[in-house]
Amino acid sequence: MKTDFLKGLGLEQDAIDKIMAENGKDIAAEKAKTTKVEGERDNYKSQLETAMESLEKFKDVDPTTMQGEIDNLKQQLKDKDDEYAAKEADRIFSDTIKEAIKTAGGRNEKAVMAMLDMNALKESKNQSEDIKKALETVKESDAYLFGSDEPFKNPVGATGGSGTGGDNFSAIRAAMGLPAEK
Repeated sequence: MKTDFLKGLGLEQDAIDKIMAENGKDIAAEKAKTTKVEGERDNYKSQLETAMESLEKFKDVDPTTMQGEIDNLKQQLKDKDDEYAAKEADRIFSDTIKEAIKTAGGRNEKAVMAMLDMNALKESKNQSEDIKKALETVKESDAYLFGSDEPFKNPVGATGGSGTGGDNFSAIRAAMGLPAEK
């Protein structure tokens, strides 16, 4: 809208200025909307170009080969998981055996473990009971591998130097250079 058009209608200058100001606000709002839409359009164009370039890279890819490679990688991951699970199970089994040997009073874990049928114990359904039974069997056949759990049968008495077994305090006081106690 132009000012000359409004003057031709016979409007006063004050009314024309107000109309033009309001019209300017509407035009500015529409320009802002247009600028926003143009920015979005440019963004979509850029995304489309990037997508087209990415798709161009896959133009010569064979899907069956790609699927075979994906399956191969999945199998490798499964194999690694199985290997880790087996190692963890072996570690837990080994720790269980060692703890049972300590509890049974074994003197040397390696020597006692050499006497056990580890494969049979590993495949056992009730491992803790079978380990205890196997350790009892080894304890009976090779008792030297285990510490003695019976009390000492030869107690040691006083080993005083006087032989009388009498007043030990007097001997101690004399050794320290103190007078005899009265």
